[in-house]
Amino acid sequence: MSDQIMTKIVLSSWHSTVKRTEVLFDSLSDEEIGREIVPNRNRGVYLLGHLAAVHDMMLPLLNLGELQFPELTSSFIRTPDNAATDTLTIEELRQFWKSSNANLAKQLDSLSPTEWLEKHTSISEEDFAKEPHRNKLSVIVSRTNHLSYHLGQLVLLKK
Repeated sequence: MSDQIMTKIVLSSWHSTVKRTEVLFDSLSDEEIGREIVPNRNRGVYLLGHLAAVHDMMLPLLNLGELQFPELTSSFIRTPDNAATDTLTIEELRQFWKSSNANLAKQLDSLSPTEWLEKHTSISEEDFAKEPHRNKLSVIVSRTNHLSYHLGQLVLLKK
């Protein structure tokens, strides 16, 4: 029973943070989202692509499927903002964000509490035996913190 409560708390926090971020993205105009958050730092559009890519990468990390949008990895994971050519429109990135989160939510909600405590794909069996806390649930906690950090940055784009 405690595993069920624990996973419900963690997933509730994840879904709530995703929803708050989506509301903010939806409220930002293309002009606002295209601006730098602070001079010489990430633009909102970069963070939109980055977060869509990170959430998409959670599928294989949690052994829930393949990347939906592998084209985002190069521009939004391996390359810092302003170093890559903007090849995708803000509207395309908004759609990637919504699609990756809808698919991810469906997959996350299908896992049982026992499955949440299983290893993720970037840890070996040997290391997991020594550190069972490095499980799928810990990934959600980490990614919720990551999303919250960027949400705090994105709020600065609102005028």
